[in-house]
Amino acid sequence: MTTIRLFNTRTRAKEVFEPLDPARVRMYVCGPTVYDRAHLGNARPVLVFDTLFRLLRHVYGAEHVTYVRNFTDVDDKINATALARKQAGAEGTLEELIHQRTEETIGWYHADMDALGALRPTEEPRATAYIGAMIEMIRALIARGHAYEVAGHVLFDVRSYPAYGTMSGRSVDDMIAGARVEVAPFKRDPMDFVLWKPSDADLPGWDSPWGRGRPGWHIECSAMSYELLGASFDIHGGGLDLQFPHHENEIAQSCCAHPEGDFARVWMHNEMLLVEGKKMSKSLGNFFTVRELLDQGYPGEVIRFVMLSTHYRKPMDWTAEKATEAEGILRKWREMTRGATPSAPAPAVVAALADDLNTAGAIAAMHDLARAGDRNGLAGSAALLGLLLPEMGDWAETADLSKHAERLAEVHARAKASKDFTEVDAMKAALVAAGVEVRMSKTGIELKPGPGFDAAKLEGLL
Repeated sequence: MTTIRLFNTRTRAKEVFEPLDPARVRMYVCGPTVYDRAHLGNARPVLVFDTLFRLLRHVYGAEHVTYVRNFTDVDDKINATALARKQAGAEGTLEELIHQRTEETIGWYHADMDALGALRPTEEPRATAYIGAMIEMIRALIARGHAYEVAGHVLFDVRSYPAYGTMSGRSVDDMIAGARVEVAPFKRDPMDFVLWKPSDADLPGWDSPWGRGRPGWHIECSAMSYELLGASFDIHGGGLDLQFPHHENEIAQSCCAHPEGDFARVWMHNEMLLVEGKKMSKSLGNFFTVRELLDQGYPGEVIRFVMLSTHYRKPMDWTAEKATEAEGILRKWREMTRGATPSAPAPAVVAALADDLNTAGAIAAMHDLARAGDRNGLAGSAALLGLLLPEMGDWAETADLSKHAERLAEVHARAKASKDFTEVDAMKAALVAAGVEVRMSKTGIELKPGPGFDAAKLEGLL
């Protein structure tokens, strides 16, 4: 069996992955808060852990891997979005508008991530379906002396858990000195965080021993992972921005509520995303949702390829140049593997992915397969990375450019006789503008769709 090695953020070392139960490998990844479209940065953890999901299925068998990614559908941002709709005149109660918004956003999310070739996780729990489990976990934390109720809130007592800060590598006192913490007069310690908070009549809420209210964000993932994966499971993943405080808090409350378990044994975090070398920001004009890029004509497979071309623990820089290069590579690979019978993934590709999910190394190995003319090996290896699959759509379908080649040949023949190549240059420029690769030699003229190919721009050239 393939040996997988993964970098464990908690131990800061690459370790041999040994699942608790090879017949039931379990992974939890923090999912989206569903109040708006997913931006490009949101897509990175989806694609990173989708690739890991594919690798685990390949090694242990699809039926032996459980992948859970949640939807946070109770959150103050969702409430604010729904309230804005109500104030703008939308019909329905605030609770109905919240439900409409979350359903709409989950639909967008699925459509966008499907377009990137991401498999649906085994389970996609919604936080609102696990409120009872959250209340029970909070009860246990209070009973064990790790949480306290005050002013309608329930807070976790970080000083009650000596290992708090293991993930971040900092003590509680260091965190207080170097972080902005939510100030509240009823906290015993500035780092204590909310497990339950009160809801007024205009906000969604549930009955609890501490009054009508709603859960804090951190308790949601702890409760859902426990219910679906147990007190101990194999891998917990997410973006680096979640390492603190979200994952730090998850560890504390889960280990205190269920001391019989280890919670997650391996923690994995993907680095952040840049756009053209800069942090993505609306003020810089480089903020893109996945849907915006798709609507601009970037195939989902191209977005996926660019994302996977950088190791997940390195910052990933999205550039138009990289997208153009990726499109060119994928067009050639799709043409090469058309009609191929995919074989088992090449050992070099599997080895690269098994080495801490080295997707860049896997793609390099696929280039070797292409150079060697191994059509079947390339197709099978690409499938392991979610590439060159039929479900991505035949966006790179070869167009019939024979008539355009004949027309260019006629224009070129006249130009050679007249010594005036103005018309040739104009037609070549128009073809290139339509994304056509023009190759002219003594043996003839060859036209192929290239990056950015748009058949609509060829109209009127004949």
